[in-house]
Amino acid sequence: MKYNTQNAKIAFITEKTLIVGIDIGSETHYARSFDWRNYEYSKKPFAFSNDEAGFASFKAWMDDIADKHGKETVIPGMEPTGHYWLNLGAYLQEQGMKPVHVNPHHVKKSKELDDNNPNKNDRKDPKTIAGLVNEGRFLYPYIPTGIYAELRNLSNLRIQTQEEITRIKNWIA
Repeated sequence: MKYNTQNAKIAFITEKTLIVGIDIGSETHYARSFDWRNYEYSKKPFAFSNDEAGFASFKAWMDDIADKHGKETVIPGMEPTGHYWLNLGAYLQEQGMKPVHVNPHHVKKSKELDDNNPNKNDRKDPKTIAGLVNEGRFLYPYIPTGIYAELRNLSNLRIQTQEEITRIKNWIA
């Protein structure tokens, strides 16, 4: 059986699993925590900044909730917004977690089904994201490490340099 079929993903979520829905923002992320039955452990969204100090406070918040409720596994699910998720994803991977992605289109459609006001709301999105993770509607992102991360960065730097050279040539001509 494939490990990334929807049934396998659902089977991976047990009574000992803490599901954390994360709404990614450019400067501030919002998270809410749930169990496998969609019971919410967080009273309000936990806001944390998009830097290492914010990530550390988020990790401490998740660990505290997991310890209080006897959860052994944490699944952080996020809606990949631009490139803002990359640092958080790499941090969570370094901490031994497997962050997952939900499709932004599914988040929007799920919000439309839940209520009549599908507007952007930092309080609602983490709950919708966690619900999609609980249903097995997520993907495992590829987050390169080591030499592969360096190769990706160098490739992006090469593309940026080529674009800059083209801009300068056009400006001179």
